[in-house]
Amino acid sequence: MRWKTGREPGFRARGEFVMANDGRKAVTVIGLGAMGSALAGAFLNNDHPTTVWNRSSSKADPLVARGAVRAGTVEEAVAASPLAIISLLDYAAVRDVLDLLGDSMQGQVVINMTTGTPDQARETAKWAVDHGASYLDGGILADPEQIGTSGARLYFSGSRSVYEAHGTTLKVMGEDATYYGEDAGLASVYYMALVGLSYEVWVSYLHTLALVGAENVGAMTFAPSANGVLTPTLDLLTEFARAADAGDYPPVAGPLSTHAALMDDLIDAWRAREVDTGRLEYVKALIDQRVAEGRGAEGFSSLIEPINDGRKDHK
Repeated sequence: MRWKTGREPGFRARGEFVMANDGRKAVTVIGLGAMGSALAGAFLNNDHPTTVWNRSSSKADPLVARGAVRAGTVEEAVAASPLAIISLLDYAAVRDVLDLLGDSMQGQVVINMTTGTPDQARETAKWAVDHGASYLDGGILADPEQIGTSGARLYFSGSRSVYEAHGTTLKVMGEDATYYGEDAGLASVYYMALVGLSYEVWVSYLHTLALVGAENVGAMTFAPSANGVLTPTLDLLTEFARAADAGDYPPVAGPLSTHAALMDDLIDAWRAREVDTGRLEYVKALIDQRVAEGRGAEGFSSLIEPINDGRKDHK
């Protein structure tokens, strides 16, 4: 490696950070599950002095063999680097670690890559600020093996000054790294929304494969047709977003009155092959509601209104 490691972890006073000869910043990675290990590995691959800590110390062994420094305690880990990157199972584990650190976080930069809700991110950001630390929340849309490549999409929000000062270092974890604003919860908003969208598409597609399979059409035989339809369907997302922001719903892809009739046929086809129709019936109920309100000439994007009304009713 291109940096000196000096004495054993814990020898450095805060601010006495070891750096690579070319000025690459030292980093600490707290949490060495599959994702945390991948993050630490990316920093090692890019010649960043890297300190690691995990409750089960043996998880650090492969990284230490590659040149990482094993911290004996989480306090030593945080003191070793200007950046403390946290990747744990959940926010309860994050708070357990932060509570161990307490006021020793004064002046530290915390970058939390743990998956959680927007409110959890905001609460953790407040904790960090109250204890004198700077906080940046992050989301990772990637598998561990994609970390450090263009295939990893990273989402950040929180301290703008932290992102601007350390953006180059953060992009070691993934080339596609985007900052969304000072609200620490925004990274989670984007992450959770996009993951949710993916699940919705996946489960809808699997239901569709069940339907065509019941008609003795192989999934791989059907797949090219699905790909051909999904590309123009995805193009509609921008039109739907524009309509939702404007509150004006042109009949792109046909009016709701047409969709109402089509949905009846679709539900009948799925029922005939004993494929669950719950999701389709939910959509049909929304369409019928709008048609009954005299909004049948509007486009599919109009359904955002009853969806929003339902969200408000559950508050």
